[in-house]
Amino acid sequence: MIPAPSPAGKPVPAPRSAPLLPGVHGPADVKALPVDQLPLLAQEIRDELIAVTARNGGHLGPNLGVVELTIALHRVFDTPHDKFVFDVAHQGYVHKLLTGRGGEGFRLIRKTGGLSGFLNRAESPHDSFGAGHAGTALSAALGLATARDLLGTSEHVVALCGDAAFTCGISMEALNNIAHSTKRLVVVLNDNEWSIARNVGALSKYLNELSTSATYNRIYHDIEEFFRSTPRGERLHQIWMKWKRETKDFFVESSLFEKYGLRYLGPIDGHDLPLLIKNLEFAKQADCPVVVHVLTKKGKGYEAAIEQAERFHGTSPFDIATGNGHTAPGAKPAYQDIFGRALLREAQLDNRVVGITGAMPGGTGLGILAKELPRQFFDVGIAEEHAALFAAGLAAQGLKPVVAIYSTFLQRAYDQIVHDVCLQKLPVVFCLDRAGLSPNDGPTHHGLFDLSYLRNVPYAAIAQPKDEDELADLLHTALQHPLPTFLRYPRGAGPGVQPKPVPTVLPVGKAEVLREGSDLALWALGPWVQDALALADRLQREHGVQAAVVNARWVKPLDRELLLSHARASRLLVTMEDNVAAGGFGSAVLETLADAAVATPVVRIAWPDDFVEHGSSVEILRAAHGLDPESVYRRVTARLGLPVNSATPP
Repeated sequence: MIPAPSPAGKPVPAPRSAPLLPGVHGPADVKALPVDQLPLLAQEIRDELIAVTARNGGHLGPNLGVVELTIALHRVFDTPHDKFVFDVAHQGYVHKLLTGRGGEGFRLIRKTGGLSGFLNRAESPHDSFGAGHAGTALSAALGLATARDLLGTSEHVVALCGDAAFTCGISMEALNNIAHSTKRLVVVLNDNEWSIARNVGALSKYLNELSTSATYNRIYHDIEEFFRSTPRGERLHQIWMKWKRETKDFFVESSLFEKYGLRYLGPIDGHDLPLLIKNLEFAKQADCPVVVHVLTKKGKGYEAAIEQAERFHGTSPFDIATGNGHTAPGAKPAYQDIFGRALLREAQLDNRVVGITGAMPGGTGLGILAKELPRQFFDVGIAEEHAALFAAGLAAQGLKPVVAIYSTFLQRAYDQIVHDVCLQKLPVVFCLDRAGLSPNDGPTHHGLFDLSYLRNVPYAAIAQPKDEDELADLLHTALQHPLPTFLRYPRGAGPGVQPKPVPTVLPVGKAEVLREGSDLALWALGPWVQDALALADRLQREHGVQAAVVNARWVKPLDRELLLSHARASRLLVTMEDNVAAGGFGSAVLETLADAAVATPVVRIAWPDDFVEHGSSVEILRAAHGLDPESVYRRVTARLGLPVNSATPP
């Protein structure tokens, strides 16, 4: 397909309505396609990726970078018999298209009724292992390969890892075990110098040196071609390969992977289909674990995704011609941006305040701190365990570290939270972005468990603001608190309450009464506070019921005195939270009432004991699980024994 010119004069892929090249419906068709048709297939795929993500949002840059690589993999290997394990799996869109998942399902990707934005074992037999967090591919692939060896089956196992995956400790743990566990495993190292933000650290520098050694690469290529052109070329080539392995240190430090017992191939151009196929065929026949190091361009084929690689890693809907997003004029800032500005203010006033992120300065709002106060900003790469432990070390020396991290990713640092931060009573502040739903991303990214896994840890203070101003206040409070503090807030914009010029220190463990009432009490957290106020209005309007509304604010320590007072004075207590019901805020309320022998009934509005699917919006997912305003109203009126007036809107 010929790209249409944009107003800026740059080629822009046009949206397609036709399927991929005629006859390409699955991996077998990719193998059967004439070689000279493969570049056209790659262009068709890129057109579809751009058209769909422009409409739905999604991971565009990572997928544009692996188009040729994924085609080559399906040309050489045979899924679902052979197993592909994608690290993170946000670069799996091309794989989906090549395994029969195009059409309407793909065009609704990340939306209700459409495909998952990640690999999903329940979605297709071609998805041998699901993922959503970085660094998991090597361990999982090694497990699949070792199981194959023990069972005596014949399939190939291929792990596809970005270079950023090797900043994860779990990847290095797997690397240490590969050569001792299996003789057949192919590891494809997709090196594009990016994770979400640009990669940082010593390993990134090492890979760059390995891939840019002109002397080594020129000699490697020229001598190999010379030997293969002679009559006894194959035998001479084998001698050359042995010599190359033994003398590589003369040109560039020996490959890290070879020191771990894996054969290293590359680096090679990740957009050269014949070269990719040739090296993957070689790796397929190898009698030892092999690393194929490929160099790719994140965002290749769409200039805006190359120029703005971090933004187009995971993008919201955008205009194809310009690359601009569809943000409405006057749109409210997201919580992450409010947090970023609040932290910058704190750091400007106190040079002991430092911000820490794990490869997500933009996604967490820390980009502004990195720009304005770079000495007080640390990006540790995709290494959440290290981020937490690093922060503990800083706090032990009197600094005030603030770790900004998504709720779902903080799960990876649980041991450090318990053993290194809370056990030592170190005043580290953890700011948990995306607490609650991340609707388009789905179960790997929903932050629905943090209250449950943090509430049982001694000395942890846990809070959630009702609005943007309260977030700034809670951050200011946490930086004065002598113990570990966890602040959680949802994805996207809040009610739109502009923070005060000077934040206030809030009393730790004290809730805020927003409305008095004696019939029942609604105790709500975060965005549910607005729902509680609306519910109280409806109950009063339709039934004359007087409901107290409380911004619970602190989950730990809980405002025990106020809670017991409300419980003793009310017919019903209702708790409302964006967390699973098991072990969350509602559970804390039940425990407090039980300890005080107060028998007031409690209705817990929380997420079920399950993994919540992806969907087009928070509202759609709430409705699917009985957490929409009408369903909550019906549950509460039923417990109060009141008639339901469904004709009145909530």
